[in-house]
Amino acid sequence: MSGAAAGGGVLEGTAARVLRLLESRGATLAVAESLTGGLVAAELTGVPGASRTFRGSVTAYATELKRDVLGVDGALLAERGAVDPEVARGMAEGVRRALGADWGLGTTGVAGPDPQDGKPVGTVYAAVAFPGGTEVLGLRLDGDRVAIRAATVEAVLNLLERSLVKSARDSGGDSVRTPGEPARAQDREESGGKGCLQP
Repeated sequence: MSGAAAGGGVLEGTAARVLRLLESRGATLAVAESLTGGLVAAELTGVPGASRTFRGSVTAYATELKRDVLGVDGALLAERGAVDPEVARGMAEGVRRALGADWGLGTTGVAGPDPQDGKPVGTVYAAVAFPGGTEVLGLRLDGDRVAIRAATVEAVLNLLERSLVKSARDSGGDSVRTPGEPARAQDREESGGKGCLQP
């Protein structure tokens, strides 16, 4: 496992870059995690000075915590289960709202070894809620439990970095939206092992 488990490497660089981008615009970040179980937060807080931008995280492993703590719609969870793109969206938006952050991340999926909610192992959804929108990334990942969780951490941090850069470019500078303000939504999907994020 790279980055979070190894304590450095390529992911450490991504975490440092996103924190620097956030700090440059005076913005903050919060994270809601399910299958990654705190690995995204660990990667971010491994960077010196992370407290200047990182507000905190919620590890909502149990389905009811996604509903009760993060505000994910209970009917959605009952109908589709916890592994769903709209659940990832709700987690990112919910943690952003609950922790008073400008940006929020959410991860949910099936790390294995068994399927969950009718979804095969390797089905993962990651989301970023940001000034001006919410984006959801669907992943179909290969490998064992450790590899799937590591690839999810890498993917969601890359998604955050791309969204930060795009947000700054689209706004012509830095823009921070009030937490809880309605957001536009975009969806995309990625398949394979780690791969690269696709527009």
